[in-house]
Amino acid sequence: MRNLVIASNRIWSLPNGHIATATVDVEHNHLYLLSENQNADGDVEIEVFKVENHDMQQKSEPISVGAIMTPASQTSALSQIISTRFLGESQSLAVITRAGDVGLLPLDNGDFGTFDVIGSIDVGIKSACWCPDDSIVVIVTGENKLLLMTSSFDVLSETSLRASDHGEDQPVNMGWGSKETQFHGSLGKTAAQAPGTAVDAIGSSPDDDGIPRIGWRGDGAFFVVSSLDDGPARNRRVLRVYDRQGALQTTSQPVAGLEHTLCWRPSGNLIVSTQRFGYEGGEAGNEGRHDVVFFERNGLRHGEFRLRERWEFVKDAERRWGYRIREVGWNSDSTVLAIWIERDEGDVVQLWTTGNYHWYLKQEILPPTSVEPRRFSSLNWHPESSMQLFLTCPACVLDITFTWETYASRSPPPNDTGLIAVVDGSDLLLTPFRTQNVPPPMYSCKISLAHVSNSQTSLIDGRAPVHVALSPSDDALCVLRHSGRLEIWDVQGPMDSRKPNAFSPVKICEGSVNFDQWQYTAEQLGLWPLDTSKTSYRIACLFSSTITDTVIISDFIDGVESEMRRVDMASNCGRLVASDREVFWQSDRGQIFHVYPSKANNEPIACFPQFCLTAEATTCNENDVIFIGLADAGNLCVLSSEGTTHQTVSTNANGFTAASGFLIFTTTSHEAHFAKLDVLHDLLSAQPDDKQTHEWEKRRVERGSRIVTAVPSAMSLVLQMPRGNLETINPRPLVLDVVRKDLDEGNFRKAFLACRKHRVEFNIMVEHDQNTFINRIPLFVQQVDDVDHLNLFLASLGQSSLDTDILTVVCDGIREQVQTRNLKKYMNSVLTAYVVKRPPDYEAALSLLLRLRDEEPELVEDAVKYIIFLVDADKLFDMALGMYDFSLVLMIAQHAQRDPREYLPFLRELRSLEKYYQRFKIDEHLKRHESALKNLHLAGAEYFDEAMVYTETHRLHFYALRLWKEDHENLKRVLDLYGEWLFDRREFRQAALAFVDAHNLPKAMVAYERALLWRELFDLALRTSVDADTLSEMAYRVADELCSKRKYSDAAQVSLDYAKDVNQAIATLAQGNLYSEARRLITLRDAPDLLVSTLHPAAFDTSAQILEDMTEIRTQLRKQFQRIRELRIKKEEEPDAFYGIDDPALHNVDVMTDASMPATAFTRYTVAPTANSRSSKRTSRSKRKMERKVGSGRKGTVDEEEYILSSITKLSARFDAVQGDAECLLPHLMQFSKEHRAEGSKLQDEVMALKKELSEAVDQIWAKPDDPDGALMTDTWAHRMEEKMKERRNPIEIVPKPALSSGEPRIDLLEL
Repeated sequence: MRNLVIASNRIWSLPNGHIATATVDVEHNHLYLLSENQNADGDVEIEVFKVENHDMQQKSEPISVGAIMTPASQTSALSQIISTRFLGESQSLAVITRAGDVGLLPLDNGDFGTFDVIGSIDVGIKSACWCPDDSIVVIVTGENKLLLMTSSFDVLSETSLRASDHGEDQPVNMGWGSKETQFHGSLGKTAAQAPGTAVDAIGSSPDDDGIPRIGWRGDGAFFVVSSLDDGPARNRRVLRVYDRQGALQTTSQPVAGLEHTLCWRPSGNLIVSTQRFGYEGGEAGNEGRHDVVFFERNGLRHGEFRLRERWEFVKDAERRWGYRIREVGWNSDSTVLAIWIERDEGDVVQLWTTGNYHWYLKQEILPPTSVEPRRFSSLNWHPESSMQLFLTCPACVLDITFTWETYASRSPPPNDTGLIAVVDGSDLLLTPFRTQNVPPPMYSCKISLAHVSNSQTSLIDGRAPVHVALSPSDDALCVLRHSGRLEIWDVQGPMDSRKPNAFSPVKICEGSVNFDQWQYTAEQLGLWPLDTSKTSYRIACLFSSTITDTVIISDFIDGVESEMRRVDMASNCGRLVASDREVFWQSDRGQIFHVYPSKANNEPIACFPQFCLTAEATTCNENDVIFIGLADAGNLCVLSSEGTTHQTVSTNANGFTAASGFLIFTTTSHEAHFAKLDVLHDLLSAQPDDKQTHEWEKRRVERGSRIVTAVPSAMSLVLQMPRGNLETINPRPLVLDVVRKDLDEGNFRKAFLACRKHRVEFNIMVEHDQNTFINRIPLFVQQVDDVDHLNLFLASLGQSSLDTDILTVVCDGIREQVQTRNLKKYMNSVLTAYVVKRPPDYEAALSLLLRLRDEEPELVEDAVKYIIFLVDADKLFDMALGMYDFSLVLMIAQHAQRDPREYLPFLRELRSLEKYYQRFKIDEHLKRHESALKNLHLAGAEYFDEAMVYTETHRLHFYALRLWKEDHENLKRVLDLYGEWLFDRREFRQAALAFVDAHNLPKAMVAYERALLWRELFDLALRTSVDADTLSEMAYRVADELCSKRKYSDAAQVSLDYAKDVNQAIATLAQGNLYSEARRLITLRDAPDLLVSTLHPAAFDTSAQILEDMTEIRTQLRKQFQRIRELRIKKEEEPDAFYGIDDPALHNVDVMTDASMPATAFTRYTVAPTANSRSSKRTSRSKRKMERKVGSGRKGTVDEEEYILSSITKLSARFDAVQGDAECLLPHLMQFSKEHRAEGSKLQDEVMALKKELSEAVDQIWAKPDDPDGALMTDTWAHRMEEKMKERRNPIEIVPKPALSSGEPRIDLLEL
């Protein structure tokens, strides 16, 4: 659906020259022209001119850089230059002449070059062609010899051109697809058996110039030679394909009427030539038929398309049909085929493109009117810039750059028809995508552009228009011709999809823009309506010259052209910017100017960072203008007319459009992005420091998709695939934009149908404006009055993430409205409103059915069927059973088609039971345990034992206490049962309180003892008058349990108060290092013997335990301190090895991929064998295991240092505890005996030594490294490594430094 338009057109003149050909220096972007003149001696003088083509802004005149003198060949009527090529490696121009000279013209020194003849071929040269990589040149000599030579002109091979064999790839005929096996329709079997044209009868075209042609494939692996072979009756054209070594691969099948033209498509799939029909020796067919034919590499035909030239046969004329084809040529990306046609009245170059297997004539380029004769001398595409074409005339050269443009209507809703215009020669193919999605090459309507009979105008215009512009507000379009002639059409496209064929195009007016055709060329067009009458329009035409661009603005009022105004721009090679209101022009520097008809354009209003071939101006917030531009490299930029900054939206875009408040663009990564224009405007208006990177909403599209147009009213985006077929999608942003507008306007039905059609969640209708929707629920129900639509809406809300409270309000509001309107009609909607609430209100729905069962039995029957459809039948059966209404249960069961043998015996059994016991059985069946226990309580006292069993089975003790709290007699049993349940769960304190409340004191004492609540225990024991022996045994048990819990003080008190055992109390205090309390108790009880017998040995034992603990601490500290030093040395010396052993960040990384690419012609020798790996996934269990490994401090991991620091922190806390024990023990060791005093002195020294060692180790470990003297150079490896190390957090920053206790256990008297 794209059209080929002229982006820039530059002309260089060489008034006294006879330009024969041109070549390009790709590296420096220079163009070399070769002009030839024959002198009086018969020799040919070739002068070489250079055009510096790198700067569009400045006018660069051709400069003479060298001259060549060569003898003329016998065919002096033809150009004497066979081939010219700029060789980048040697910085020289390789020239091959028809007389046989092969030489180089050096161009590296900048001076006037001297031609160096490398060699000559006496018999002359017919044709030559260079390989795409300039490594090989193929030459056909005058004796029909085929030479392959290197770039230094060393011969690689020499063979005869007219080989008798087919080649190495000799085809094998299996009979498939032959003429005899084909279906010939009504012609029948005789057509299949009819003999074909004899090979001897096949001849070449009368237009054949008899010269061989050579064409290379784009990758340089093969080349093809087209030459005339002699036959008994007539000569015929044959194509032969060779490889790089000159070995013949294939020979084409005989084709009658095949002509001399030849070109191999760079992509490699097609070889192009032309074929004549309808003459003696040619292919049978209509007289005058002329086809462009395609061949495969194996020599077989592969399709064709017909040229559209007007002809008149003159037998003895030079051009029998009034024209002939000179050459054909593909551009570098194989998208455009150029056909050079030589007519009687003048030459023309046609540009053809293909889509969906149809060939479109997109442009016709004619020589400038200042050139006489109006002939071209060569046709050359730029080797790298695929859309740049060089055409040489005898006295000038045309440098034309093309670009792709989609002629799309930009009419706003509701008048947007999505009209697309496609140029195909003199036809304009129209399709309105709002009502029709017609795939190309088909169309909805065709406008045949009139051909002017004026011969002079016909010479200038050609068949295809230069440019087409569509109105931004209606379906009018304007066509611009090369001569400046204009045609304005009112397409009157259909707006109703029910009448898709209601096309009636009408030509509004026709006029002409007067300009100097000798100096200016027409390039672009813009169209804007002046009013709503569809008869008055403003037209802006862009014309370009070698100096400046000119915009001519003309108004057509009621079909009559009024005043024409001319505005000269600042430079040439610019482009008009598509806009809705004003005329904007973009210079070749990217500057945007506002074109005013009445005043000059001095200052740009905005500037793109680079020239954008595709640019558009769109409005945002009604008045603000945003400029959008797409450059060749894929950079998509936006500008604001108010600011000076720009925003790069994408760097790999391949197309865009603005619609519905979005900038929609596709990328080469096969995604469509939707950027909101108001957000872009805010970004452009923000300060540079406030700008943020936005992630636009996107979706995947087909590979290679490009945007054709967007139709806001239809919420559609039309995409075209690389082959040419179309796909229409409804992106979510476009749909939501229309839905939101409809909701704001109160068009709930339209919004609902859009959400339903495009599968958008209906909760957006509520969440868009919750309060407004709730207040307008009556209007919503009035518009969406269909029961099925309401049910669908409510069901969708129930499954959405809508807030529970809002869902309840909406469901209740809709239910109340439909109940008020017509309950009988909206019964299903009412039931849906009950069911979709969270939680569902099944009982209310079933209650409604019960209430209406007697009044509307048929309605209730249908409603029951519907609610069974909404809710699981078993769940509904249980819900009805839980309402204790057997008639409702039977109705549900019958309509759910349940087997009566399943439920009738159960219902009969329930009917035979007493009321509350019946309900108990129902609740037990439904597993409603609390309700079942309540009904069992109401059933009477005779069911109390069963209730207790049920309570214990289902753990309903607390609920049972509530039920029987007024029944004091049974409450005790419930409390006792509750206490046993708590005792089994080891909640001894709660169990003891329950037993006390139940007056079960023995069980309460057991619970207190298990809870070690010894004060409550002995209080209860003394109040119940427990005997002394039992009390003493109880005291010994409790004291032992308290000692096991390290509660030595409580254990000693229990032994002393209730066991009356002073010895046991003293021993317990000594075990707990409570020597002060033990000595006080000895003195109080007057038992000095216990001091020697119990405390003295215990003091030695306690000291020994403290020394043993300090030994363990010291050993662990030294090992971990040494390991810390080793790790830090390794981290400094070998950081890669240290951090690369086991990096947790890489645990979940799959380094292999399953993606693979097939080998191509360029990679078949470099692709290495690969093995696909299975993707691995970690379960949550394995992830937790990995996390435990990371934190376990396993030796050799990067987390080991952090683990050791944590361990040393715990070691410090342990030392503080040991130091506290020593501080309590030392005073007593000093006072007991000399031996104890010596032990105390030893213990004190050990504690102080360990404290010092631990303090020094902690200070060294947590010391931060000092900054090195002098800053490292920023570009050194050491500095980069240091920065990388800083990115990883130091473990000493993660683990805080431990603070040792400031207490001093020192006793100075121990040092005496």
